[in-house]
Amino acid sequence: MDRLQKAHQAAKESRQENVLPQMASLVFRQTLARLEVPMAQYYAEADQEIAALAKEWQCPVLSNDSDFFIFDLPGGLLPISHFHWEVVKRNDSQSYIPSKIYYSSRFCIVFEIEPQLLPAFAALAGNDYVKLQRMNAFIRWAQFAPAVNGKSPQRLKGLLCWLKNYKQPEEAFKAALGLLEELSEEKKAEVMEGLNLGMEEYQLPPSSLKRFFIEGVAPPFPPWEVKPVKGCTFILIKMAGWVLLPLMRAQLNANVLHVLLFKSINLSCPVGRADFPSAHLTSRPIRQVMYRLLLGKGKKLRVCENDREGLELKSFPVKPAASGVPKELELKSLNQVEPSVRLQVLLEALGMPEASLEGLQPHLRLLVAVTCFWLQRAEPKPDEKLLKALLLGISHGDSLRRRAALKREKKPLKLQLDTDVLHSFNQWQGCLRQSVILNQLLGSPLPEPQIARCYEGTLVHRLVHMLRTEQKLKTFLESEPWVMREYHSMLNIVQRLHFEEASPRARVKQWELEPIKDLTTTLKDLFHPYEEDEVSSAFQVHEDLCLDDMLSVRTRYRSKERSSRCDNLIMARKQECRGQFLTSRFRSDPGSH
Repeated sequence: MDRLQKAHQAAKESRQENVLPQMASLVFRQTLARLEVPMAQYYAEADQEIAALAKEWQCPVLSNDSDFFIFDLPGGLLPISHFHWEVVKRNDSQSYIPSKIYYSSRFCIVFEIEPQLLPAFAALAGNDYVKLQRMNAFIRWAQFAPAVNGKSPQRLKGLLCWLKNYKQPEEAFKAALGLLEELSEEKKAEVMEGLNLGMEEYQLPPSSLKRFFIEGVAPPFPPWEVKPVKGCTFILIKMAGWVLLPLMRAQLNANVLHVLLFKSINLSCPVGRADFPSAHLTSRPIRQVMYRLLLGKGKKLRVCENDREGLELKSFPVKPAASGVPKELELKSLNQVEPSVRLQVLLEALGMPEASLEGLQPHLRLLVAVTCFWLQRAEPKPDEKLLKALLLGISHGDSLRRRAALKREKKPLKLQLDTDVLHSFNQWQGCLRQSVILNQLLGSPLPEPQIARCYEGTLVHRLVHMLRTEQKLKTFLESEPWVMREYHSMLNIVQRLHFEEASPRARVKQWELEPIKDLTTTLKDLFHPYEEDEVSSAFQVHEDLCLDDMLSVRTRYRSKERSSRCDNLIMARKQECRGQFLTSRFRSDPGSH
């Protein structure tokens, strides 16, 4: 509930609430891969495995998880919250970010407790595995802490003071049960069992990840028992062998494992107003194809999608896709299916003809297919300016640098968050994320786009604002010619497919624009044969940004100004080809949008 409330408040009040974007984990994984940082995605709770590997390699752990304060880590713990990210220091030729390091041995010295009591401390305090309060076992630990300067005693400080009197965990646990006089012997036995279980989680086995990092061999899948329905016996889950290595390498999303084990999936809570429908509804058909590939088809088969409805988290049963997946496709042999078949399954899920992607750069194909799917499925329907802002951001291939360039402008733009635009782009991101996961499951028949380079939320929101308020897009339109050609190619494909789905009336409206397009073509002919590619790209982008009407109105004025300004006609033409007039003088007609 807290996450839902924070996401709602961030959208409603346009303020920072530390809500992770939908793409955060995907971007993190892609960044590690790009930097060639070895990574592992474990099958289950990874704390023990991380601590065991760190102990064997004598290296610190980087985390904010409080469990690592308890593990015996010779290399220590580097809490992420204690990095001074904005204070970069230098030591000779190297730069570094200062941080703090924690050692459990020093903690024990400060609080005067035996190191072997740390797991008992975590179990009695309450961790991920055991909480005394849930077993109706209440101990007021604050009574054992001395008051300091009139302040109220702290619970954990009191527990540490109490533990000073004991040497072994068993001894401390028996004393703790003695404080629970009101409990029956049966209940005390239950509490003791829970405390022992909670403490065992901090005993480190030999690392199963070491061989993976050194030899590239995935650890065996642990015995996994799931209780699907209340009252049923536990069943043992068997995993398809080929799935393990891609899962461990993070080449398959963890949601795949969650669906296989629990027939459920947890959907993220992106920043958005709670009175809007969930943005994940748009991408549901893509997930249904994934469910079909993972679980097969059955009349009663359902996957529980944990998603929001308003400010409530609810579970929605969803059927796997009824069509679009050949009957012979099964998870156990999916990796052996012909790439062309797997590609067709992906494109069928997105409603994208393969021929329409021809001529596009490989890294753009999935993005364009997702954008077409989004235009057809999103509610409310995205308008043309959202589409163009999105494609402009994608085409430049480095959204973060482009955003930085816009920030350096003389008059920085202050934006109020438009929640309608936010909702629409949330839907697009959800479609992209689910398409990437489906693409991974199918063995990546299309190249996976680098998300950080093609999408940056602040940038596309600003572009939408600039297009709606008719501001000049000089920073974007003066890009390399190949960037403008890329944008134009994507826009042509998306619009063509969109118009094929549109009503006859929309087609007539498109036909009515043809005379203006003919005039634009005539203008381009004026500059032939000087720098043909550059001229063509520049005019196409301006045309696509709805400048056609201004081109038709100002043609004679530009011709007259051109002849009077420069006697050298060739130089004048080349200057115009480079967009000097277009980027500085042309303004779009509001009616053309």
